[in-house]
Amino acid sequence: MSRVPQAAGLGGAELREAVRAAEAALTLDSAEAGALVRRLAAPPADRTWTALVAGGGVVMASLSSRDPSVGHLDLLAVHPERQGRGVGRELVRAAEEWLRGQGATQARFAGNPPCYAWPGVDVRYTAAACLAESLGYERYHVAWNMTARLTTAHITTGDTATAGLATADLGTANDLALLAEAGVAVRRADDGDERGRVAAFVGEHWNERWAWEALNATGLHYAERDGRVLGFAAWGSRPSWFGPMGTAPEARGLGVGRVLLRRCLAEQRAAGQATAEIGWVGPLRFYARAVGARAERVFWLYRRDLA
Repeated sequence: MSRVPQAAGLGGAELREAVRAAEAALTLDSAEAGALVRRLAAPPADRTWTALVAGGGVVMASLSSRDPSVGHLDLLAVHPERQGRGVGRELVRAAEEWLRGQGATQARFAGNPPCYAWPGVDVRYTAAACLAESLGYERYHVAWNMTARLTTAHITTGDTATAGLATADLGTANDLALLAEAGVAVRRADDGDERGRVAAFVGEHWNERWAWEALNATGLHYAERDGRVLGFAAWGSRPSWFGPMGTAPEARGLGVGRVLLRRCLAEQRAAGQATAEIGWVGPLRFYARAVGARAERVFWLYRRDLA
């Protein structure tokens, strides 16, 4: 089994093998599977991580910077041609061994923000859930994503994810006019200084994990008044997904969040996305009302103590 420690990165033949396995196995995420592998191989500088590549499969594991006793199984994929031969089980056991060696006392099939693939195991990846439970992992939490439809074009996804889902209204003209009357301007953070200022706001009001996502997002929009940042929204920090976003308490009720959300989704549409996943959602009602999104993907989070 080939092991790639944090400092070395994941490259060359091992990266190609990992991407190949992910693109073939992760059928619900095949379009961005390669990007997920590459993103997990470029996490925040303070993260300790490894990639284990063997037998047509890959597992990526990391230690939480917030709690080094907690290890995460960030991604597990076995090429369909190699499934049913115990490869996944071997990879998980090897990852657990590595986590123990790093001082972890618990392993989780759960996202390790800010750089993660999913909140947990998508319930439709039934084989992965069965594997986790057969290895003694307990289900301890549930998370979900919402889906917003961005175009009126026919979408062929192989499932019913967009059936009956109305196309999101991404108009912002009226809201922008009202915000302007209240002295609020909405902008895109294009250069490093702007991003740094917005990330500092995010770190102050929420946490450093969200600040990292803001800095590393494909698109970052923010609202300000009198030079003070009031809210932000980002997309692409996790490939093709929307989030995170937040509004300072002093600006809530002005409609800042809806404008920032719609501006980000409009950029995702311009980038060629027919739908947008809103990741790890808290306020269902806000997204449902703002862009007609509905809950679609459900994730089980698993954990087990490492004896």
